[in-house]
Amino acid sequence: MALLRKSSKITQKAVLKQILKRCSSLGKNQNHVGVHQATDVPKGHFPVYVGENRSRYVVPISYLTHKEFQCLLQRAEEEFGFGYDMGLTIPCEEDVFLSLTSMLN
Repeated sequence: MALLRKSSKITQKAVLKQILKRCSSLGKNQNHVGVHQATDVPKGHFPVYVGENRSRYVVPISYLTHKEFQCLLQRAEEEFGFGYDMGLTIPCEEDVFLSLTSMLN
């Protein structure tokens, strides 16, 4: 049982590192129409796209340490993978995302 927990923690750390690396490179070489440049994202934050209309939110990196937000990231990985070129998309309704993030603040 302890081995399983340790393994899941290692996997979780690897996933978080991958997310941070991906978020830090978002916008760097992307000049497509409609793609926001990284200059509008404050240091210590990253953009996510949420809901049916892919509304863009800029959230603090500290959210990555919250289990509730990690669950959303896990769903995002399952549905889209982290190689997805359209930015980090969170597969949940916008009002649910806003409710969760208001609790995390």
